[in-house]
Amino acid sequence: MEEIVLHEVGMRDGLQMEPQAVPLETKIRWLDALMHSGIDIIQVGSFVHPVKVPQMADTDRLFEHYRGTGRKPVGVTLSALVLNERGLERAHACGVELLCMGVSASETHSRKNTGMSIAEATDRILSMARTGLDSGMKVQVSVQSAFGCGFEGPVPAETVLRIAARFVEAGLVHISLADTAGHAVPEQVESMFQEVMKLDPKVACACHLHDTFGLGLVNCLAARRVGVRCFETAVAGLGGCPFTKVAGGNVCTEDFVHYLQRTGQCVEVDLNGLIGVARDMAGFFGRELPGRVYKTGPIAYRADMRQL
Repeated sequence: MEEIVLHEVGMRDGLQMEPQAVPLETKIRWLDALMHSGIDIIQVGSFVHPVKVPQMADTDRLFEHYRGTGRKPVGVTLSALVLNERGLERAHACGVELLCMGVSASETHSRKNTGMSIAEATDRILSMARTGLDSGMKVQVSVQSAFGCGFEGPVPAETVLRIAARFVEAGLVHISLADTAGHAVPEQVESMFQEVMKLDPKVACACHLHDTFGLGLVNCLAARRVGVRCFETAVAGLGGCPFTKVAGGNVCTEDFVHYLQRTGQCVEVDLNGLIGVARDMAGFFGRELPGRVYKTGPIAYRADMRQL
């Protein structure tokens, strides 16, 4: 199977739910450690209004800190979430390498998250994505609430595929499916990704799964079975969408890497470095975080084990 790409989203999706402000220098310490752990992509933050999401108020300063300074290791990509045109302008100004933007497949979640209907949000994102591509930035688009909604319950697969098809028609083939409410089960994950991949042979899928009901890791494995190679996870299992009914953390990065290394995959990633960040975060917030391996310690993996 193709090599796995790890996209760390804890600095954005993880911190956005935390009421305790994290100082800039602390974020830089965590980012430095994550960058040197062997993670491929790191989501530094989001360009949102500082009053609505105070934790993201210093996103511009973080990107400026790493821009053209040699502080970022070669091979690491820095990404950011963009929600509107002003955010896109800010992202372009401070040198974001990968733009992440998405549309919810739930009308209720879409309106709570963006104030727009699915149709309105899709049109807006398509326009923004084209602007980003024309500016020379890489773009990944996502379908949020792709596996269910905390307000509406089941989300029709047809709705998800209709949004994904519009992305593909616009030439946007890097598509993430997000389980915003954590409702997915493995069979649903396999089916949905297979259908999205059928839209065009160029489609490259990523998955963003939440562990709200304890199925995050097994859902990652289901996605892997059908060819998904990019996984968006959060160190220490932090995170959750503030605009869903029951917010649950992301799949934990070090827990996922621990599994992968026990099966001979991602052996180049510094698991102990990730555990160190998780422990530092737990100390900073003064509480036990959702991740497991940072508390138990890892089991040594066998590098000679066959990949799944």
